[in-house]
Amino acid sequence: MTIAPPRTRPPVAGLRAPGGHRLFGCVLATAAALRVLVMLGYDTAQVYWYDSFTYLDTAVHLRPQGAFHPAGYSWFLWALRPFHSVTLVAGVQHAMGLGLGVMLYALLRRRSLPGWGAALATVPVLFAPAFARLEHAVLSDLQVIFLVTAALLALMWRPAVPSARAAAAAGLLLALAGLTRTAAVPLLGLAAAWLLLRRAPWRRVAALALAGGLPLLAYAGWYAQHHGRFALSGSDGVALWARTMTFADCSKIQPPPRLAALCPNGTVVDAASEYVWAPGSALNRLPGDRFSHNDAARSFALAAIAAQPLDYLREVARDTALAFAWQPVAHPRRVSPAVTFPVGSWPLPEEHALIGRVRAAYDPAIRGMSSVEPYASVLAAYPYPWALHGPLLGVLLAAGGLGVAAARGRRAEVLLPWSFAVFLLVAPVAALDFDHRYVLPAVPPACLAAALAIRRPAVRGRG
Repeated sequence: MTIAPPRTRPPVAGLRAPGGHRLFGCVLATAAALRVLVMLGYDTAQVYWYDSFTYLDTAVHLRPQGAFHPAGYSWFLWALRPFHSVTLVAGVQHAMGLGLGVMLYALLRRRSLPGWGAALATVPVLFAPAFARLEHAVLSDLQVIFLVTAALLALMWRPAVPSARAAAAAGLLLALAGLTRTAAVPLLGLAAAWLLLRRAPWRRVAALALAGGLPLLAYAGWYAQHHGRFALSGSDGVALWARTMTFADCSKIQPPPRLAALCPNGTVVDAASEYVWAPGSALNRLPGDRFSHNDAARSFALAAIAAQPLDYLREVARDTALAFAWQPVAHPRRVSPAVTFPVGSWPLPEEHALIGRVRAAYDPAIRGMSSVEPYASVLAAYPYPWALHGPLLGVLLAAGGLGVAAARGRRAEVLLPWSFAVFLLVAPVAALDFDHRYVLPAVPPACLAAALAIRRPAVRGRG
């Protein structure tokens, strides 16, 4: 199927009209007030063991971490290190969260949505507690979401195919997203395929590929200098092995002797990702560090998927469906979904030496987070319904999918964000497991695709 670019430029009067953005201005101001309340309601940023401290440690030493996390987010933390404040990190991320809403709104107005429609499409991003809490945490997810949304903006700002400069900018943004979380790397391929479907000149496809591929290759070379293998991380095999532990049957897989020790050993946990850390799992009973067995774990996992493809697809589909549940599902059970603003305190496990080293090198004030009254009680009463989390995401993806199938002349503009949303939702589950936090990167492109799918082609309203 070839998708030709539209021949006419859609009207953009709404972007230029004085007073055309008053509604969104009110929405953005309210969203900013919510974030100020979050900053007041908690006495510091949320830091997690072990993720936050490995990001901060990499920012201090500027060398690639050998296991799960590439260094993209740590570069951001390094840039803010002179201020020695994780609270400032949270403040900057809250501003980035507002920037997400601005980017979505600007692109939708550019595509002739009325002001009320474009503003409505930003609500799940600007007002969901899950986003506000993610912005307040020292975690990489918000940066991935911001970079991917900026890449979509660069690719879709022009109604025709993007310029070579815009394609290169999008490639670089997607590369940075991939260096922040490796699950985003295949988005470069989706973007390149979209350009080809739109019959973009080869120079523009090449600009995207070079701007996206060269940083990834350079990082892989840097990683090889420190860890002896040309890769972006050292955990892809371990993650995929854990994914297969929910269905692997070695009587069907018949692994060679060197991989047989990775077969299920009777240890049962309540989520695939827990097998990475469970002391009794087969991987963790092998000698040495779990990540030293990454290549063997990958080989076992690929053999398991090849031997039991339907079982693998069933597990991925079952866990992906948790994103659309009518009630939030704790998965794994020890983790509470971040769908409200909690009240309490969250101490750090001070027995870990890394915490003390990071505190001394990055921010002496790092501590466990506590809620602050009276602001925390106001946040706890914040009435954002669960239906605007999982069930709404299902509606948005369905609307975008229908738009891809039926929009004809507008199919291309819906296809790119919709394919990004579906990939960002399913890929983490296919590579490791479901997590409510991993769902959030799919929300902005899903909002964008749904809004573009249902808009009228010639709307000129001011909002």
